[in-house]
Amino acid sequence: MELDLENPLSNVNDLFPAASTPSLFLLESHHMPTLYYINTLKATHLDISVRREAISSISQLSCKFGPFLPYLAITYLDRFLSSQGVAQPNTWVLRLVAISCVSLAAKMMKTDFSLADFQGDGGFMFDAQTVERMEYLILGALKWRMRSITPFSFVSFFISLFKVKDPPLKQALKARAVEIIFKAQLDTKLLEFKPSTIAASAVLSASHQLFDGKQFPSFKKAISSCSYVNKENMVKCTNWVEEIAMEGSESIWDYQHISSSGSEITTVTPRTEGDMKRRKINDYGTIIKTVDCPVSKRVLIHGPF
Repeated sequence: MELDLENPLSNVNDLFPAASTPSLFLLESHHMPTLYYINTLKATHLDISVRREAISSISQLSCKFGPFLPYLAITYLDRFLSSQGVAQPNTWVLRLVAISCVSLAAKMMKTDFSLADFQGDGGFMFDAQTVERMEYLILGALKWRMRSITPFSFVSFFISLFKVKDPPLKQALKARAVEIIFKAQLDTKLLEFKPSTIAASAVLSASHQLFDGKQFPSFKKAISSCSYVNKENMVKCTNWVEEIAMEGSESIWDYQHISSSGSEITTVTPRTEGDMKRRKINDYGTIIKTVDCPVSKRVLIHGPF
């Protein structure tokens, strides 16, 4: 069954018949990197560069498939590196890991692809058997928990706490929160927080930007009062998220604040024609950067590795 990042556990062989929000809160820790991995990234620039290089490869390899597929692939990457350690690997090994994470994400999301789709410009090509062996290594490292619980799984829940009745207002809030979550994944500082905490912080940050000052305190109180939220962690995470959300926002977003009466709808538009050419709008209305996907001759690598 196709993986839906908003409802990752729905109708999975009847193992999670309710797939309720409480179930997601209980299980989300199983879909996070280890604390050792997070602390290692904090301590060394070398390990951060390994992660950054792998993410760059994933983004390039999956640029044709929309933003959610690479997001899922990066969650697999972090969990895999978390279980295997973050030693400096050979370039071709890191490339193989990236291709395998993208391939697994595509399979989980029922995306039609061929291996050639993922043989982006990087100097190497891998045969199907080699990629398949790496996929099995990743599956084992992740304990076959491939239906990742991500911040997207909690966005609608936290928005529901705001009691916003107007659908366009909800959609505007969700669109901005989703955009913030995409940006936040690249920052290693947020890896320590649970997906639900990141979602709560993203929704809170979005409401701060899109609604007027009269409404924000009540929104903040609604989320802070939620029994599933660790208030101290949320405050810390929200501070980071606010910083991430504002980076570059002046050049990308053009906001009209929503009045407390709800009469004014937020408009989000790229400012320049150049911005329009460099970005595309996904189903949530968020603006996602696109990149070229070059194809060139590469070295063919066969297993074992």
